[in-house]
Amino acid sequence: MFVVATIKILIVSTTAFLLSLFLAPLLIKFLYRYHLWRKVNKRKTIDGREAAVFNKLNEKREKGVPRLGGLLIWLVTVFSAFLFSGLSVVASHLFNDDSLVFWFRKLNFLSRDQTWLPLALLVAASFLGLLDDILQIFGKGKYAGGGLRFTRRLIAMVFIGLLGGWWFYSKLGWHTLHIPGIGDLNIGVLYIPLFVTAVLGSWAGGVIDGIDGLAAGSFSIMFAAFGVIAFSKFQFNLATLCGVLTGTLLAFLWYNAPPAKFYMGESGMMGLTTSLAVIAFLTDSAVVLPVIAGLLVIEVLSVILQLIWRRNFHRKLFLCAPIHHHLEAKGWSPTKITIRFWILGIIFAIVGVIYRLLG
Repeated sequence: MFVVATIKILIVSTTAFLLSLFLAPLLIKFLYRYHLWRKVNKRKTIDGREAAVFNKLNEKREKGVPRLGGLLIWLVTVFSAFLFSGLSVVASHLFNDDSLVFWFRKLNFLSRDQTWLPLALLVAASFLGLLDDILQIFGKGKYAGGGLRFTRRLIAMVFIGLLGGWWFYSKLGWHTLHIPGIGDLNIGVLYIPLFVTAVLGSWAGGVIDGIDGLAAGSFSIMFAAFGVIAFSKFQFNLATLCGVLTGTLLAFLWYNAPPAKFYMGESGMMGLTTSLAVIAFLTDSAVVLPVIAGLLVIEVLSVILQLIWRRNFHRKLFLCAPIHHHLEAKGWSPTKITIRFWILGIIFAIVGVIYRLLG
């Protein structure tokens, strides 16, 4: 069983990686042809102030580099799911060889209890991010360079979280929170707001997308970690989905490595953060999510501390928030920051997986 599952994950994940690697140049060519990048590069902080340090750091990096690279990740992921599902159906009608039919059926990783929900919310959040990116590129007036208002994105993400939480609670019958080393805690209907909180918290962690290669490498580590957890729980379809997401992220990273050919944008980040939260709950690892996603926690905390510091002491705690931009402003090279964050991400992932498996 484990051998077949391992072969399945490797074949499907490698196929997604190679497909993404092949399609990326076509997407990049399309994005450059139609100049799909932000036309206004000046940004403001959450409290409405001018982000002077951030704008100076990103002045050259964002100029003329297209967004919408996240399309590659979620479109290939969804296509892979339906590709192998379709092949399993076709094979059962075309081949008489039972072994061939067996393997084609095994490669299908679409299942109601494991992959429907993360794929559905991946698409929903990615479409929301796509709309935000399009407004950042083509928006005029109040939408010029800024995309959707924060409050509208927040309301939409809360709705997505409520939908997912309701599905967990009502359709899948999840009412307990597993605490490794302690046991299951029955939280009843509180499961829904807990899920919404996880979705919003993960989405907030999207601030990690700011240096070439940083976000893609970090998220590939996180999804790989949850793939290990899913595999250990015999959730082989979910582990395969994690493998596909890891594969597409690595292919994206191939072209996002400095100097980046394109950026992920909200069309990728919103879907990735949402599906990360869903997968954490499907593996009964909600408590472990902040550990495996430790980099996202650090990034979010740095932004929160910056806001608190400015409001109470009328000066900045960091030169720029999130913290990877602070380090960049201090003189660290983007490559140095990215590699060291990846190392930290691997350590967080290992600790999180060990904690979950021991529990």
